[in-house]
Amino acid sequence: MVKFKKTVSDSNLFHSMLNIIWLSFFFIAFLTGCYRLFILGDTQVFNDITLATFTLSKTAFEISLGLTGVLCFWMGIMKIGEKSGFIDHLTRFLNPLLKRLMPDVPDNHPAFGAMVMNLSANMLGLDNAATPLGIKAMQHLQSLNPLKDTASNAQILFLVINTSAVTLFPLTIFTYRAQMGAADPTDVFIPILIATYASTMAGLIAVATVQRIKLYDPVILAYLGGFSALIAGILMYFSGLDQVVMQQQSALVSNFIIFTLIVLFMVGAVKKRIDVYDSFIEGAKEGFQTAVMIIPYLVAMLVAIGVFRASGALDMALNGLRSVVASLSLDGRFVDALPTAFMKPLSGSGARAMMIETMQLHGADSFAGRLSSIVQGSTETTFYVLAVYFGAVGIKKARHAVACGLFADLIGIIVAILIGYLFFA
Repeated sequence: MVKFKKTVSDSNLFHSMLNIIWLSFFFIAFLTGCYRLFILGDTQVFNDITLATFTLSKTAFEISLGLTGVLCFWMGIMKIGEKSGFIDHLTRFLNPLLKRLMPDVPDNHPAFGAMVMNLSANMLGLDNAATPLGIKAMQHLQSLNPLKDTASNAQILFLVINTSAVTLFPLTIFTYRAQMGAADPTDVFIPILIATYASTMAGLIAVATVQRIKLYDPVILAYLGGFSALIAGILMYFSGLDQVVMQQQSALVSNFIIFTLIVLFMVGAVKKRIDVYDSFIEGAKEGFQTAVMIIPYLVAMLVAIGVFRASGALDMALNGLRSVVASLSLDGRFVDALPTAFMKPLSGSGARAMMIETMQLHGADSFAGRLSSIVQGSTETTFYVLAVYFGAVGIKKARHAVACGLFADLIGIIVAILIGYLFFA
């Protein structure tokens, strides 16, 4: 295990990566705009780019505003869970694994509880619950961070796991496919699970390689093997259900589990004679402060993504890729689904729009329509998660978080393409 203070001086490239990427969005957008204006005669392009700065700035604020209530509620619930002692019981099961993956975090630290709850919410597809829980975990990890503007090893590992988190119930994708007229909206269920599990393992391996975490430790192997068996069992059960029954049961299980945890937190607090209401208000106040802190980071990232998309740079890249694929005499059907893949690490709403557009253009049951759905479910939105989680605690130097997160995205997308050909070609 390389000590954190040593790795900081050896990772100058990663320190500035996010800054370089952010600037690149604007520079590429400007150059693309100039090409379209002076070479192609597109006099509207800079109007579109400028409009994107206003539109996305407003969108970033609206996202933060909409997140305020959710943050207040879930941080209030987390405060009740902390004081009730219930989270301590939940973390005992995963504590041996987390201690080996994050040796810099002390035993029984509250960060473990928040991380367990966050990962559980992600697996159940409860995005609104997962985000505030993840921010809470990042805040706990920040209290242990010796360099407050630089991500620690534990924070990086936690963030990368989040950006590639396994989602067992991708119900939103099923909903969009049903709306777009898919004969069987859930036929991408198993491919999505395979792709998202591959991205999670890739992210874990990437971080472990950089941080020299010994994944061959018997305890780690036992946990990973157990999780793999659990996912296989869930796959076998749900894949055997009718699509309507599967959606109903997965939604029921997800919501039952999360509300049961809320009630158990409260019961534990009552047994300890803790003022539950005051505890909730205390945590909710922290949620409001966190929501305000996030706004500048979201504005910076979403505007950069907006101008990159409005300039037409994405379309030009796809056309070039189609030419390359055609010159190699390869099956180029996957290229039609790549807009979703390119947008997924950058913008969740953008990727969702790309998926819908692909299904509208090619059909929900086309190869491209199905593949774009698999890609949409394969990973999380890396730069959004990075901006929110690191922004919430004031981290400016991401170190190898961006590289490892994007590597997990890449593997998830590659596996999604391969699985798409295996199931639907």
